[in-house]
Amino acid sequence: MDRFRVLIVDDEEDFVETLVNRLNRRNLETTGVGRGEEAVARAREQPFDAVVLDLKMPGMDGIETLKEIKKIQPLAEVILLTGHGSMETSIEGMQLGAFDYVLKPIKLEDLLVKLAEAFKKKALHEQKIRDARIKGLTHFPEGSGRPEGGEE
Repeated sequence: MDRFRVLIVDDEEDFVETLVNRLNRRNLETTGVGRGEEAVARAREQPFDAVVLDLKMPGMDGIETLKEIKKIQPLAEVILLTGHGSMETSIEGMQLGAFDYVLKPIKLEDLLVKLAEAFKKKALHEQKIRDARIKGLTHFPEGSGRPEGGEE
């Protein structure tokens, strides 16, 4: 089975390194970057199942990064990292397509629960897309009784 792919985006280098190591030990394929611009570049290079994204970063902030990542990978589930003073920004992020948010400092167990929920949601979206494609293959134009183009 493929491992779940997670992107950690935070300007606190030690935090990123620690979280990447802890998630990799739990068999998640985890990449860490320190800036929003780097996150967008990585999202263009490879798919991610989930992105753990700090809202407060220098340069491209978390909201701008969220918008760009969702343009590139609409099915990637984004979990926002926020401080107590950023609740309004967290709500804005949810309105822009973030899956959920967690308060810093974060407990690994809490993040793992959110990641599991995010992976489930993404898998359900992907299954609905596959089902719609399959249905499209078997949907014939009204009255023909067979596929377009006609010969059976």
